[in-house]
Amino acid sequence: MISFLEQIRTPKNDLTASKKIINTILIFILGISLGIFSKWLDNMMVDNNIWWQYVLEMLDLRNIFSMIGVWILIAVSISVFSSTPLRASINVFLFFLGMNISYHMYTVVFAGFNPMSYMMIWYTIMLLSPFMAFICWYAKGCGTLSFIINIAVIAVMILCSFSLGMWYFYFTSAINTIFFIITLIVLYDTPKKSICSLISAIVLAYLLRFFI
Repeated sequence: MISFLEQIRTPKNDLTASKKIINTILIFILGISLGIFSKWLDNMMVDNNIWWQYVLEMLDLRNIFSMIGVWILIAVSISVFSSTPLRASINVFLFFLGMNISYHMYTVVFAGFNPMSYMMIWYTIMLLSPFMAFICWYAKGCGTLSFIINIAVIAVMILCSFSLGMWYFYFTSAINTIFFIITLIVLYDTPKKSICSLISAIVLAYLLRFFI
């Protein structure tokens, strides 16, 4: 099984133990920071007379972390740029652990309520994230399985970033489109593979929209 997976993508163990620990701690801190920052944006009272708050409101950046696409993008990026699939699992899990804990605690302490039912959704995502990260790590590999994973990730991002119907395709927002483009860049391999992945993902996204 291990040899089969290594044919798709070979793990790199070129980091020292100390660098691995530091990288993982930084990812955990990133999760904590984004959890606090996202809840702070939710609670912020906007004053349009303040230019940067006006920009936030005009571009709808206050709701940027309410979009599932940004979290998928971050998780996929952490996964594919980790040195091994195991480290991808650990890093993504700790990112979501930090994000969930800080978001939940900030809400309880500063917003004055406990969104337990909502947080259970995110805690479930957190528990599933190591398995998804392990799989996503192979999206930057070679072979059929890597190609399928690549298509699946892009298809999910299409569904999160755009509005699809039988006869229409709408851009929901500029920021969602940016998330989608960055995902394509993160997963980019060769021109041929990337174009084939995108076309296949569009077809899959439409099929998922119609039948699910």
